[in-house]
Amino acid sequence: MKVLVLGGTQFVGRHIVEVALGRGHEVTLFNRGRTAPGLFPDAEELHGDRDGGLHPLEGRTWDAVVDVNGYVPRVVQQSTGLLRGAVDHYTFISTISVYSERAAGMDESATLSRLADQAAEEQTQETYGPLKVLCEEVVQDVFADRAAIVRPGIVAGPYDDTDRFTYWPVRVADGGEVLAPGTPERPVQFIDARDLAEWTLKMTDERRGGVYNATGPEYDLTMGGFLGDCNAVTGGGARFEWVPDEFLLSYGLQPSDLPLAVRSSEVAWFMVDCSRAIAAGLSYRPLADTIRDMLEWVRSTGRRLNAGLSPQQEAELLERWRRSAQ
Repeated sequence: MKVLVLGGTQFVGRHIVEVALGRGHEVTLFNRGRTAPGLFPDAEELHGDRDGGLHPLEGRTWDAVVDVNGYVPRVVQQSTGLLRGAVDHYTFISTISVYSERAAGMDESATLSRLADQAAEEQTQETYGPLKVLCEEVVQDVFADRAAIVRPGIVAGPYDDTDRFTYWPVRVADGGEVLAPGTPERPVQFIDARDLAEWTLKMTDERRGGVYNATGPEYDLTMGGFLGDCNAVTGGGARFEWVPDEFLLSYGLQPSDLPLAVRSSEVAWFMVDCSRAIAAGLSYRPLADTIRDMLEWVRSTGRRLNAGLSPQQEAELLERWRRSAQ
């Protein structure tokens, strides 16, 4: 199969390309050539710009396209317009941030977020989801049942530079007293990028259309269970001190300061029903494998994390929490 990947050199896109090449597909990458050019010597690289610079794609045909970096509907309109008759199937990687509701167990029919200003293009925390909604609609308008809309939540795996998942295996492996956010019963969801990539290519291979929530795991996971798994895998011997959200928020912590620590009222934001994707073949590797692989990746690269508390911040917050609880 001939597959065109819009992007393909960063995180999720990179894993999708690895899977496609591993399956023997003929892969073409289209991007600006600024990130890791030559990363995939077995793939064709075309360089241009999605916004006004699509001419390298003109006159070419592929069996399918996977769009991993569409964020602005006007720009997505350009690629869908050009590729309308050039590909049989269009997979668009979206996000569960498209939902405006906060109810747990949301399925794909949940209410979507809308922009007050339909012409807005600047990406902010408030506009990211609504812009993705409009991008989805552009793809669906052009490709109809030949389009698959994939809505992941938090994605974990090698090459993730957000470290929203990675912080925890690394921190727990260091052992000692660990500041844990909220309560052990807090539900959490995320998906390994490699599982997401495998399933995305399966959907592309089968030419499946429709909209799918795509996070995990397939069972109900809590923050306590997740941190317990991190402890078991890493052998860190960590001891967890559970600190309420209200206390953490009173010190102005941001999501990047303590990943997965969110206000109680927003916890359901990432809790969606993925049964439709599971019925379509989405499967998950053991969580222990993801934890182990992420720890090994960080250690092998020697990289510094982009999320999480410093040892000094953590110690200070724990001391303040103890004083306040007396």
